[in-house]
Amino acid sequence: MRAPSASPGSSRVYSPGPMASSKKSPGRSPGRAKAPVAKPAKSKKVAAAKKVAAAKKAAAPKKAAAAKKAAAPKKVAAPKKAAAPKKAAAPKKAAAPKKAAAPKKVEHAELFSPLTEGERADTLRLLLEDHRLASMAKVGRYRVIATEPLALKGGHPLAGHRIARVVIYDYAADRCVEANVDLDDLVVAHLNINRSQPMLAVEEELAAMDIAIHDERVQAQLSLGEGPQAAMHYWSERPAELGYSRRSAAVLLGERGHRPSLVAVVDLLDARVTEVVSAELW
Repeated sequence: MRAPSASPGSSRVYSPGPMASSKKSPGRSPGRAKAPVAKPAKSKKVAAAKKVAAAKKAAAPKKAAAAKKAAAPKKVAAPKKAAAPKKAAAPKKAAAPKKAAAPKKVEHAELFSPLTEGERADTLRLLLEDHRLASMAKVGRYRVIATEPLALKGGHPLAGHRIARVVIYDYAADRCVEANVDLDDLVVAHLNINRSQPMLAVEEELAAMDIAIHDERVQAQLSLGEGPQAAMHYWSERPAELGYSRRSAAVLLGERGHRPSLVAVVDLLDARVTEVVSAELW
């Protein structure tokens, strides 16, 4: 249908589009109706494109600054100073050797020194002059077994004195005499008489071997090359035997370096052999 053309005096406009709104615009006459103008709607794509462009624009200066920073030559680190060589530790001084502790001085060291011949003679003289040994000195059948120095500890009345200890065996009375003689004051400080049997003196051992080798019974039983080997103190605990009451020695005889073959018992008081026994039966 063809739209009618507008007459010159008419104010109505006819649009080929949809039907005009029947609402009346305020301020206008009710006879006139203005056709609405449709505004173009913004597309979502256009808005998204603008956001992307704005983001790129904002990111551009940052990238440029990063590129400049990357392009700028890095400062070459100054070479580290070489560490100064450590001073060699001074060699430690060798420790001075400790002085050896000086040996402690023994008070009255002379008290331990061996007796001189003069001291031995004085000891025997003072002992024989004692009235308690008058009978032994008168008979004269005794033998000095030992004479030696004796040092007494502090606190003893004789501490610091030169003391001689002497042991004598009295053959005539079959008794032992033990005494301590003070050589400073020249007195007998201690005297003990008993029935004990001290060990043989060296002189007694030599005398016993000499008596045994000259006995006829011993010579008859010895073979060629055999002789005395040793002499030992012989003392029996049985009263019936000679060694119980008499000073005796057992002499071992045989070839040197071998087992003894014969034993001779010697009575030192009478200087004779009292018994000859085979070593196997001894």
